[in-house]
Amino acid sequence: MHTIETRGQGGRRSIRGWRALLWGGAAGLLLLPALAMRFYPQAGVDWSPLDFAVMGVLLAAVCGLLDFGLRRGGSPAYRAGFAVAVLAGFATIWANLAVGMLGREGDPANALFAGVLAIAAVGSLLARFRAAGMAKAMAVTALAQLAVVGVALALGGFLPRELLMTACFALPWLLSAGLFRRAAR
Repeated sequence: MHTIETRGQGGRRSIRGWRALLWGGAAGLLLLPALAMRFYPQAGVDWSPLDFAVMGVLLAAVCGLLDFGLRRGGSPAYRAGFAVAVLAGFATIWANLAVGMLGREGDPANALFAGVLAIAAVGSLLARFRAAGMAKAMAVTALAQLAVVGVALALGGFLPRELLMTACFALPWLLSAGLFRRAAR
């Protein structure tokens, strides 16, 4: 069983079983829509087998990335920065698949968010997952998120609250950048 060593007020302590909790939590999340469909049909949850497959792949990718980041990072700030970045990417994908971040689901403007995620991924690889480089990559990702809002504003046709909510998605990228900057010190 894997452990993560952390420093707390009481000295060194081990957190055991984090992988089982991570992967078990993902399985539990995937089980929720099935339970809702079976026992609470009035909830309006209607997932197809493809919906379950896509979410399963997405959750497996998130868990794999979190597993990698938790094992790779030495400091709590690095691990937190990595987790925030992964969860920001997950939220971006999930929102776009569910309803679309801009306009309606399938609006061509939502394809711009693939670029935001590509910047985060390529930046992380170019940084070789080192804290200082990751801080820069996540800051550029936040700027890319805001650039998408600027493009959407120029295109027109989007509600102000959509643009504001989309701009707010830059905040986790900035938080991640700050945590990585702290880890680099």
